[in-house]
Amino acid sequence: MPAHNPFKAALAAGQPQIGLWMSAASSYLAEVTATAGFDWLLVDGEHAPNDVRSILATLQALGPYRSQAVVRAVSGETALIKQLLDIGARTLLIPMVDTAEQAAGLVRATRYPPLGVRGVGSAVARVSQWSARKDYLAVADDEVCLLVQAETVTAMQNLEAICAVDGVHGVFIGPADLAASMGHRGNPGHPDVQAQIESAMRTIVASGKAAGTLTSDNALARRYLELGCTFVATGVDVLVYANAARRLAAEFLPDRAANIAAPGAAY
Repeated sequence: MPAHNPFKAALAAGQPQIGLWMSAASSYLAEVTATAGFDWLLVDGEHAPNDVRSILATLQALGPYRSQAVVRAVSGETALIKQLLDIGARTLLIPMVDTAEQAAGLVRATRYPPLGVRGVGSAVARVSQWSARKDYLAVADDEVCLLVQAETVTAMQNLEAICAVDGVHGVFIGPADLAASMGHRGNPGHPDVQAQIESAMRTIVASGKAAGTLTSDNALARRYLELGCTFVATGVDVLVYANAARRLAAEFLPDRAANIAAPGAAY
């Protein structure tokens, strides 16, 4: 069986991929979302209450649909990357990558020896269909799509070197963390932040790697696509639901719209 990763192939062909961020940590809602027809869906293990088992359930729920799963790990730990690949994650997004050395270490974590350090246990794993994919080990390295997040001032300074790392297939700009790193926490729309984002996107595209980001602003999403961004997430599931629920409540309960926080709610 040849290496199979439609998302990776689309990025390599320069085909824009429109996605949605999934932070609800619910395989049921993930399957509902898959019926919308997005090109890719981000399964968030960094800021959502997901673990390996819940990510597995989400991958199983998405399996029958055309939307491709991109799994964001909580960190770039080699052991965790091994687990995520074994349960069937083909495309990984790793947060907080500041240097080319970090990126190169992540590449090694996604590859089997002698090219990397990924532990060999696919025979008993979902990714090989429990050994039904007889040639999985031969195609495994090529099947993985590795995306790294550049989201600090340090990462921006090292961006060309990060993009030059063989085995990194795309670089994702994290607007919220970049804004905080630049001294504009909570304001990714600040002109200085947006200028840095656009400059970074041009650098990534010029390197031949895929550029990506997340924004709930439709106009910004279109702007990033015009700049050559290949994978753009255009919203977050929990916010799509929250905003729709609040609009509906406000229509019938306008007196409560200004005070929606419940006692004891997180701030």
